Amino acid sequence: MQKQLEKPVKEGAIIVAINRREPNYYYKINIGIKGFLNSLGDITVRSDLRDYTYANSDTLPECERKLISRTGMNKDNFVTVSRGIYETTIIVSRAMEHLVEKSFRQEKLIAEKTNLSSITIRLPKNNTEISGIYYFILKKIAWAGINIVEIISTTHEFTLVVSEELVHQALGILIGLKS
Repeated sequence: MQKQLEKPVKEGAIIVAINRREPNYYYKINIGIKGFLNSLGDITVRSDLRDYTYANSDTLPECERKLISRTGMNKDNFVTVSRGIYETTIIVSRAMEHLVEKSFRQEKLIAEKTNLSSITIRLPKNNTEISGIYYFILKKIAWAGINIVEIISTTHEFTLVVSEELVHQALGILIGLKS
């Protein structure tokens, strides 16, 4: 610095110059995320889940409709359907596996997993206005060596599906983020 200015630079001048700078983008993100984490809502854990992935077909939407109509709005049932471009994943409580297998018996099953648990976090209203939220959460989970089987989200809910043997560790991390 002194070479560029061709005169001595005092420590106090450097401190004043640093304090005048506007906080950088990453600092602003971290402040926003810390405030966000303090306002996270309830955390709900569901266990004994099963994951099915089917190839998309013309008949698959009708199978989805049948499944949803059979399960109803019973809060004891865990049902989520995620449709991608080439495949659809259905995650249900083990008690409903017979309904899935019956409703989708004519469809091409690509993969299935058992012994899964989900952790759902209620998100605050402003969650779509803060960048880096999902990255921050997923980074903590990844650093702990926890494999995420599925991620499900709505506007105000964020759900991670992990194997049952890792759910306690993942839950501990997420609860730790709140405090």
